[in-house]
Amino acid sequence: MFQSITAQELHDKMENQEVYILDVRAASAYNDWKISGNHIISANVQTSKLKEFGPEAFVEIPKDREIIVTCAKGNASKEATEILNNHGYQAINLIGGMQAWSEFYYAVPVVESADLELLQVIRPAKGCLSYMIISDGEATVVDPARDHQYYINLAKEKGVHITHVLDTHCHADHISGGSNLAIDTGAKYWVAESEMPDAKISFHPLKEGMTLQIGHSTLEVIAIPTPGHTPGSTSFFINKEFLLSGDTVFVSGLGRPDLGGKAREWAKLLYQTVVEQLNKIPDDVLILPAHYSDHTEIKSAGFVGALLGEIRKDNHLLRDQIMEDDFAKAVTVNLGLTPPNYETIVLVNRGLTMVDDQEASDLEIGPNRCAVKHLA
Repeated sequence: MFQSITAQELHDKMENQEVYILDVRAASAYNDWKISGNHIISANVQTSKLKEFGPEAFVEIPKDREIIVTCAKGNASKEATEILNNHGYQAINLIGGMQAWSEFYYAVPVVESADLELLQVIRPAKGCLSYMIISDGEATVVDPARDHQYYINLAKEKGVHITHVLDTHCHADHISGGSNLAIDTGAKYWVAESEMPDAKISFHPLKEGMTLQIGHSTLEVIAIPTPGHTPGSTSFFINKEFLLSGDTVFVSGLGRPDLGGKAREWAKLLYQTVVEQLNKIPDDVLILPAHYSDHTEIKSAGFVGALLGEIRKDNHLLRDQIMEDDFAKAVTVNLGLTPPNYETIVLVNRGLTMVDDQEASDLEIGPNRCAVKHLA
């Protein structure tokens, strides 16, 4: 019987040691999206090639160290693991393959104080970030991913009750867990009304300047319209120290404005957001986005985020007095590939299309593609 490893166990290994991963998917799938990290070395050899030529034909596969084998859903990698072990290699199969890795989440603290605990929930395969804000026994969740049970379990672990669930916008790269989380916890689900045309799910409309109180504390969560990535994108200011920026501004770029088919129009909205909102925010505010593009954006403290002043230094679109037309051109020529299945995902997030768990998982497969890379 060959050995196997879960996504959680793989993550734990990645935190503490160098890990070698053999991905046996097609080269195109591997090049598009793979497991990455500071301690990851990976190679791509298909199971069919291992069978035809034997693993010894591929010098990139080491015989003197542990090999984690992955594929799309764990089946081809199971066969590849057996082949490798039969040839004297130390191979371990990743249970569920890339699908399981896509659905793995973990939480890290951003702030831990007497009045506020702010947790960032990282979904490393998708580059998705969500947040749990805790104060005085109550919690607010921002941009929850599809597995809403994860947040319920996290709240139980922390001994708190979820009272509010917020989405910064109608997500296009992953299915939101916001509505289901609110239903299962009795919380209120909030999102901007303009994000949900003809929606068949219940929500409370976010309003500019709306303040949420968490528990009996003085913690403030203020809704600030930041249109551009979508017309109704909303960021949340926490105690004037932290900005949960959704897909408006990232550590390494800005949110892409093209997913509604109105790239130039929405790029101009993003420009107004930069001029009228972001330019008024002090340099010492910590930006906490809804996505990250690369594992190098994870700080030594374990979370993704940066002071706005640091982001401005690296991103001329936030730093320079750029004209509107030049800005619009800059953010519409660096878009890259669109998120896979984004049109269907938007319909699901508005309750206009129903999918089962397997269909939902398949829709979400692939990397984060919501950011416009900055130009220094």
